[in-house]
This record gives sequence, structure tokens and C-alpha cells, in this order.
Amino acid sequence: MADKQHEPEEPDTGPEGETPAAEFAAEELVEVEGPDVETSFSDEDLAFLASGGQQAPKDAAAEHLADLKRVTAEFANYRKRVERDREAAHDIVVAEVVKSLLPVLDDLSLAEQHGDLAEGPMAVIAQKLRGSLERFGLTTVGAVGDVFDPHLHEALVQLPTPGATGNTVADVVAPGYKIGDRLLRPAKVAVAVPAE
Repeated sequence: MADKQHEPEEPDTGPEGETPAAEFAAEELVEVEGPDVETSFSDEDLAFLASGGQQAPKDAAAEHLADLKRVTAEFANYRKRVERDREAAHDIVVAEVVKSLLPVLDDLSLAEQHGDLAEGPMAVIAQKLRGSLERFGLTTVGAVGDVFDPHLHEALVQLPTPGATGNTVADVVAPGYKIGDRLLRPAKVAVAVPAE
């Protein structure tokens, strides 16, 4: 077979030499009606359309003022929340540091009970340490004669006592401590209870 070179084909032409696209362009376009749609516009819509899509400056100013008030209130609430969280974090850190020093206070109390802190440099150091911790709000919990409170005291033993009318602290084995309303350690006590 002989090799044929492919030549581009000429487009089909109509009887007068026009292409079908040209025939289509020559025809008249027929306008088609769509479904009937009722449109109703409110006065706001008509005012918006009459203004060319622009909001009235008065409305924009009122909207910006409302946004500004909202953002200002959110920022004020944020500042209050951050300040409250900062104070809570400070209180937690102070409580943890003081709590770590409670064994030192226990040792100083025992040394004082044995007469080792009657005089000398250790007595001055003990006094300074206790004064420093009291400035942070450290207070002692549990004293002989207090009404027993399970939230503040840890009962190690109950002592039936004739004449006792309620549960009271008879002896303090180890004092408890708190800072403000935060209990660092309950007092370890012996409790006098009514004898049966």
C-alpha cells in the first residue's frame, strides 16, 4: 500500500459555503420565559438597593460603636480573669513553698520543747523564720480545748473522758498550719470524747 500523507480535513460547509456555526449565528435567538417568581422587598431592602448597596453612615457608626463596646467588655473580663488566675497561682506557689518548710518548723518546735532554743543563735533564727512565714499569712491550727473539727484536725486517738460534753482536743501531737483559708496540714490531735 502506498503511504498517504494525512492532510487536514476541511470543515463541512453548507450549500452556500457557510459553516454550521455561521448558520447558528445567523438564526434569530428566541427569548425563553422563566417560571413566575414573586419577589417582595421590605423597606430596608429597598433602602439598601436605593443607596447602591451602601449602608447608611448612621447605621455603620452604630454598628461600629456596638462592636467597640463588646470588644471593650471582653477585654475587661479578660484582664479580670488573668488577674484572678495570677493571684491564684501566686497563692498556690506560696503555699507549696511554706508547706515544704513545715518539717523545719516541727523540728524547731521539738527543740524548743526540749529547751534547746532557750537562748543562743538558733533561737534568733527560729524567731526570724517564724516571723517571715507569718508575714505570708501562716497560722497554727489546733490547740488544747478546741472543739474537734474533722476538717482541721486529724484524730490519732479518742480518749473517753468523764464529764466531757462533746468532742474536744485533749492534746496536740503535731500542730496544723494554714494560710488564709487554705489548710496546709491538719493538726494531729488526741480527742477527748464523752465517757459512756
